[in-house]
Amino acid sequence: MEHEHTIEAIGQRLATGPQHNYLRDWIYGGIDGSVTTFAVVSGVVGAHLSPKVIVIMGFANLVADGFSMAASNFLGTKAERDDMQRLEAIEHRHIELAPDGEREEVRQIFGRKGFQGSDLERVVALITSDRERWVKTMLSDEYGLPPEARSAWRAATSTFSAFIVCGLAPLLPFLLGTSSAILVSTFLTGAVFFLIGSVKSRWSTSSWWYSGLSTLLIGGIAASLSYVAGVLLKNLAG
Repeated sequence: MEHEHTIEAIGQRLATGPQHNYLRDWIYGGIDGSVTTFAVVSGVVGAHLSPKVIVIMGFANLVADGFSMAASNFLGTKAERDDMQRLEAIEHRHIELAPDGEREEVRQIFGRKGFQGSDLERVVALITSDRERWVKTMLSDEYGLPPEARSAWRAATSTFSAFIVCGLAPLLPFLLGTSSAILVSTFLTGAVFFLIGSVKSRWSTSSWWYSGLSTLLIGGIAASLSYVAGVLLKNLAG
């Protein structure tokens, strides 16, 4: 069982309210950080440029692309919050100007859920007796919105931190001056892909090894394409 079902446990769990999950932001940042940094590394190695260039371009990518992704996630999540506030204001205005029409919307919403007759009318009366409850019901059932908006700051922080942590893996062998640095970098990047995929399986129905291998495959394709691009650019440059 994922959680207890005693009266006390249920009351405590429901009292805290729904908790937002920022896992997708972390996975998004982690995978992209690994892919883009290794893309820089493999592309520069494919072009036969010096290790110093690899380190400089790799760190530039970590800072610039990591911040760009975090900023984009922040603005996108904030846009979702702003849209929720806009729709909330619309519903308040509609209830004020056309209460009968809004009650009919509630009636049809719960009618589609199987309520009929006096039970349906009691539900409609209960929902529409409280303005905030009425608005939240419309936001949820008419627009499909969650009860609470996600934090734009937490989403951006999750993305940026994962980008930096996972994006460092391809650069470590070059920073430490490891022999066969590109091979070690490839292994570390693949390990990060597999680890991210394995961890995210905890929140899915896929097995840890299948999720890990599928993530590794996607990352490997991206890395291979970047390496080929580096070789082609080197040949074009002569």
